[in-house]
Amino acid sequence: MRFLTTAALLLALALASSAAAHAAGDGGPELKARTHYAAGEYKEALEIYARLYAETMHPTYLRNIARCHQNLGNADKAISSFREYLRKARDLTPEQRAEVEGYIKEMEQLKETKSSSTSAPPPVAPPPPAPAPVAIPAAPALGEPSPALVGPPTVTASATRDDGGPFYTRVWFWGVVAGVAAASVVTAVLLTRDSGETMKPGNLGGLDLR
Repeated sequence: MRFLTTAALLLALALASSAAAHAAGDGGPELKARTHYAAGEYKEALEIYARLYAETMHPTYLRNIARCHQNLGNADKAISSFREYLRKARDLTPEQRAEVEGYIKEMEQLKETKSSSTSAPPPVAPPPPAPAPVAIPAAPALGEPSPALVGPPTVTASATRDDGGPFYTRVWFWGVVAGVAAASVVTAVLLTRDSGETMKPGNLGGLDLR
């Protein structure tokens, strides 16, 4: 009886320690990885799943690693992990295998899209429009006035003349005065010469006073 009791106690202790270890595993890194994955923190989940696969070599972690790469947009790494999972997971159902193959096709399409977008040439900018031709005016015919030139107006002498101030400060006034004085001198000279010639005694010859 004592032997049976001792054996039963040892078995209970072994089961308890196994359950505790299982519970610690569920609440350990795998739970953290699932939490990161559910929160969209795929890099953190990927690191934990990669470490768990290295420790256990269980193919399920390969699928989880591939799913993290899929959500991160790493097409090549996701395809590689999915194919490795299909090769090592021997007990998959047809539905599970078809699901993983669908993931692989999705990643292959993503690769083609990225390749086509990077290989497409950049858009070519259209050439600038040609300048409009400049019209050259025809020469005017004989007898016709020439067209007016476009530019600043021509400044004439009348436009620059100073119209302000008294009249005796103007140039034209002194020009008139000088002209009148010159005419007066010429007239005086002519009158003097004519009077001299009139008063000269004439040659009447000798007079006979007998």
